[in-house]
Amino acid sequence: MTLFGKYIGTLKENGFYWVNPFCSALNPAAETKLKQSGDVGNDSPLQIPAGKGSAGSSANSSASKKISLKVMTLNNSRQKINDCLGNPIEIGIAVMWRVTDTAKAVFNVDNYKEYLSLQCDSALRNIVRMYPYDVAENVDTTGDGQADEGSLRGSSEVVAERIRKEIQNKVSKAGLEIIEARITYLAYAPEIAAAMLQRQQASAIIDARKMIVDGAVGMVEMALERLSANEVVQLDEERKAAMVSNLLVVLCGNRDAQPIVNSGSLY
Repeated sequence: MTLFGKYIGTLKENGFYWVNPFCSALNPAAETKLKQSGDVGNDSPLQIPAGKGSAGSSANSSASKKISLKVMTLNNSRQKINDCLGNPIEIGIAVMWRVTDTAKAVFNVDNYKEYLSLQCDSALRNIVRMYPYDVAENVDTTGDGQADEGSLRGSSEVVAERIRKEIQNKVSKAGLEIIEARITYLAYAPEIAAAMLQRQQASAIIDARKMIVDGAVGMVEMALERLSANEVVQLDEERKAAMVSNLLVVLCGNRDAQPIVNSGSLY
């Protein structure tokens, strides 16, 4: 509350108080509706109702002067941001926050709810631009000059903590405390989602083929060693090459091989 423009204190305890009739309560963010717990007005992320002379405003005039000290959850709308490789992604965060200093919240910023929402957007962009969506080579996400395996998809806990600290540094002057920040949505932007899916599928196919070829080569080596060790049959280099070729075709093929029985002489 203020008395002739001077801040004189805040009522935080329960009870009945006698207050100077010339005092006035202030809450510049009373009519600001964020997409968060406690004051969701509609589907829009930010709503500021029309003039204070409206019926709804006058009906809630007494409650509008109160500043809630509860823990609130701000669910900002999804943003399209380029990661450190320039790929556009869509990401959304949920921020748990509360007011710890009502005087700072009212007097240090024009509207502490709008201020928090804008700082969340800014901090999210600053942090996301340091990370690739997935693990990439020669990318330094920590700033120590050494490449690491940090990514938005694989290091979500680290990214969320850096976002929380970034927001906290910005909103401390407004008397707000950021308790936790969590990534609620993460995906490639629609314009590149199909291409990135093909890239991931190609990487998976290549990894699978590498495993199949490694296994097939090992099986061929084992077959040749067993045949030679047990002296089952003596093969010259040309026959060994033909056998290796046939075994690799059978083991690495996508379909089951059709066996052919040789009823004639080996040579």
